[in-house]
Amino acid sequence: MKINFAMWRTAIWQLVKLDKKEEWDALDVISKWLIATRSAVTLVTVYSCVIAGLLAWRDGFFAWGPFLILTLSLFIAHGTNNLLNDYTDYSRGVDKDNYFRTQYGVHPLVQGFWTKSQQIQWFIVSGIIATLGGVYALLYTNFNPYVAGLFLFGAFVLLFYTWPLKYLALGELAIFLIWGPIMITGVYFVLALGAGVHNPTNLWNVALAGIPFGLSVASINIAKHIDKRDDDRAKGVGTFPVRIGEGIARRVNQAAILLIYVVIAYLVFVPRYFTPVMLIVFLAYKEALVAIKMMNNPKPPQPPEWWPAWPVWFAGFAFQHNRKFGGYLILGLLLDVVLRALPFTAEWIAKYWAM
Repeated sequence: MKINFAMWRTAIWQLVKLDKKEEWDALDVISKWLIATRSAVTLVTVYSCVIAGLLAWRDGFFAWGPFLILTLSLFIAHGTNNLLNDYTDYSRGVDKDNYFRTQYGVHPLVQGFWTKSQQIQWFIVSGIIATLGGVYALLYTNFNPYVAGLFLFGAFVLLFYTWPLKYLALGELAIFLIWGPIMITGVYFVLALGAGVHNPTNLWNVALAGIPFGLSVASINIAKHIDKRDDDRAKGVGTFPVRIGEGIARRVNQAAILLIYVVIAYLVFVPRYFTPVMLIVFLAYKEALVAIKMMNNPKPPQPPEWWPAWPVWFAGFAFQHNRKFGGYLILGLLLDVVLRALPFTAEWIAKYWAM
């Protein structure tokens, strides 16, 4: 079977839609995994890890080996969760009858690309690889109890996000916590412990620094659940928008996007944890304003001619904002690290912008 590197790149960057089993069968194993786990979405895990890695680098805790292992294992863990998510929803009858997902992407079970038994096999293999990464983190930190707690919490969310957390309107909150303060602080903490620093002084600021990206990831999830609120409600899936109503959910999501920039500004001007270079994230204002503007009104009954991703609507704008904001956030962090490393600018920061 030919390895399709072009498909790897495509699947990592955007959702892939396939309609024929022959197309699916012709793909290599990695392409199938990337498409089935929706890696264009799970890429947010890599962003969270990169943010944590840059913060650790800034504070002198960074190590390439542990960082790459943690990033890869967490990326695979996210994909494992998506495999379980699809299996659970399909088994409960949620993903049948041309459900939301199959209209814009691939759902191997619904489309008959593989069987439930095969899905479980893929889940087990992915889960074992992800678990090995967690075991490595425990060994690397000498079984630190806080790291063990993070490992167990991550396993809990992975296994129980689809049911019952999502049904209890807690899935969106879990996503904010996991891909924001928990994952970013957790990776930073593991790297700090590995560097021999058991009580990093910046841990609280690191947690705060994780909030903006966590909010941007959660905004995608809330927007997606608004998009498919009618389908979810009809099938008894009690997501946040189903429980509180579409109008309130849209307002909450608008507030989440605004809060992203409030927290960044706070970290720049109050504790001065970031230098003013981090204000570069405000260059994502166009995507933020578009996402906020679109959430002023309900989802249209039919897609506009210019919109290519139907039935995705609010989630599309939130996703575009997440990509632009996440890119500027990482660029800002990289510049912040460089400024603190160069002698002249480091001296200026110590004199005029010290914490």
